[in-house]
Amino acid sequence: MSVQKTYSYSTPKGFAGGLFDLTDYTIDSRLNEAADGALKFGMGVVQGSTPGTNVAIPTSSSTLAKFEGIAVNGFSQQHDLDGVIALANSQSVGILRKGRIWVRLAEDVAPSYGDDVYLSIGDDAGLFYDSEQTTGESPSTTTTTIKLNAKFIGGASNGIAPIDLLG
Repeated sequence: MSVQKTYSYSTPKGFAGGLFDLTDYTIDSRLNEAADGALKFGMGVVQGSTPGTNVAIPTSSSTLAKFEGIAVNGFSQQHDLDGVIALANSQSVGILRKGRIWVRLAEDVAPSYGDDVYLSIGDDAGLFYDSEQTTGESPSTTTTTIKLNAKFIGGASNGIAPIDLLG
């Protein structure tokens, strides 16, 4: 039996991988090439080993031309017994190619309305920034980003923010 431990009168603004609103959007179905649990809703993905079929988490060699879109939470994935949603390898996942969506932010990113959107291809690959990054906070980390054809349409809320992905 589960027990609710926290209560609040405020409604969350959104959730990672959730559509921001019902404006025009394009979602394609792809197969997850990442390891079980590595890909999360709201992360950016690039073409996998079979373009048009598979998607993968970006690597340092990823380019804008290989960017596929953002993993969308289609409400078809159940929580496991620990309350975690994990996308399995080879599982079908919706990829938003155009539209408005809540994305996962890298740590300490605080975007403002109208800021450009950058996808990390470094240590925090698949997460998003509001400015170009070419080095990490310490010599042991590397963060490189690529600029997307997208704008932030709101500020951060619990590690996520809405963007308008222009396709």
